[in-house]
Amino acid sequence: MVTRCLADVVTGWLLKLVAMNTSPSSSSTAVANSYYERHIFFCTNQREAGKECCAHQGAAEAFDHCKAQAKALGLLGAGKVRVNKAGCLDRCAGGPIAVVYPEAVWYTYVDKADIDEIVASHLANGQVVTRLLTPPDVGR
Repeated sequence: MVTRCLADVVTGWLLKLVAMNTSPSSSSTAVANSYYERHIFFCTNQREAGKECCAHQGAAEAFDHCKAQAKALGLLGAGKVRVNKAGCLDRCAGGPIAVVYPEAVWYTYVDKADIDEIVASHLANGQVVTRLLTPPDVGR
């Protein structure tokens, strides 16, 4: 029952995401006026007192890997992609977390293969990696 409800929530959220990405909106204007086509931020926050955080889940390594992959594919630079570290993105329960703008797509990743897929699919080709999406209700 819980799985079914979660599936319904995620499906509804995905439908909204697809509608946002396919309908004419200020999103395409924002990209045209943006210095970068896409900007990915990796939460690398270190929480105190041993609390769970992205830093404890390999976020720095994922950031380094993403940047290296994007560079190897020639994706970095003005009008292309920027890979950045971020402080707490306040979605600790879904960590490790990365977010891609201007689409505001939130990802939870596990390993380098997930990062490779985000780079090849989303950063290079604008295709959201649906299997890695962070559910919209996941917060701290």
